[in-house]
Amino acid sequence: MDLGLGLGPPGPVQERQPAGGASQAARSVGVGPGRTPPDDRSIREVRTGSPLLRLSFGTGSSPTCHRRAAWPAGAIAIPLLGFKLPAMAPPPPSEQPDAAAPGAGAISRVLIVMAMEKEAMALVNKFKLVEAPASESIFPKGAPWTRFYGIYKDLHLDLVMPGKDPVFGVDSVGTVSAALVTYASIQALKPDIIINAGTAGGFKAKGASIKDVFLASDVAFHDRRIPIPVFDMYGIGARKTFAAPNILKELNFKLGKLSTGDSLDMSPQDEEAILSNDATIKDMEGAAVAYVADMFSTPAILVKAVTDIVDGDKPTAEEFLKNLISVTAALDVAVTKLVDFICGKRISDL
Repeated sequence: MDLGLGLGPPGPVQERQPAGGASQAARSVGVGPGRTPPDDRSIREVRTGSPLLRLSFGTGSSPTCHRRAAWPAGAIAIPLLGFKLPAMAPPPPSEQPDAAAPGAGAISRVLIVMAMEKEAMALVNKFKLVEAPASESIFPKGAPWTRFYGIYKDLHLDLVMPGKDPVFGVDSVGTVSAALVTYASIQALKPDIIINAGTAGGFKAKGASIKDVFLASDVAFHDRRIPIPVFDMYGIGARKTFAAPNILKELNFKLGKLSTGDSLDMSPQDEEAILSNDATIKDMEGAAVAYVADMFSTPAILVKAVTDIVDGDKPTAEEFLKNLISVTAALDVAVTKLVDFICGKRISDL
């Protein structure tokens, strides 16, 4: 028969005796000891060609419709030969043409990733953040990572650091610690955006000066040397960062490429790689944070304030320690301006 609904012709009518013979058939309609079979009916099934519909007939009875499974919420039933055939349910919201894209709303959760306590505490105080007690830690047991959190204007801020090395008692600087704490924080906190804030060395040949604040346009590593085709490019790990033209325009930050390595100083091989990366600034965490953020599709803005001139005439460590406090103050101002700018905006507004 043609149901007249554009469903196509039905499959052939098949009689099916339930497994186990007549006694099983009786059980399937509720017949058993002490019960009388209703009208001594036999059971037949008509397969309609649709996995959604089964018609059962009894001798001298009207057909009844059995659904294979519960119909989705919102399904519409239409009359059909005295019974109801559910219509197709509407597509889920994510497949509807006017569904909002993920992340289209205003930014609400910001993750700030920093490496050193001295760099971070000014911002902790500025935003009035409180330290999460060990009993409420979102991090795995044994991890030395620390987290400060709070509400600033309309934003939920989380500031995380790798914490102190349990053996040497110093800040856990470098790419490994930065990558680990960034990964754990993304998984636990689900931020809308990441700010990696910290200090960096700058190259005067590229126009960098002490206290300059840069946004990194690109990142790469300069000490992952793997001289094998393709592995060499993987080692360098060059990638673009999240583009934020409106931040650059409104806040007047400088823009430059960042090269990352696990050493404060610069060996001849590092220098060659940094020049190849066309870097204006160098640090010990940025490319690692960007790598993890990119892996989990989380926008990341890298803000770096210059503490020392890499191609200058002063020893790097000496100049870094001398300028750390004053440059941290400049970084504090820059990150505060950045957070104020982000407040109330969408990712696409940046």
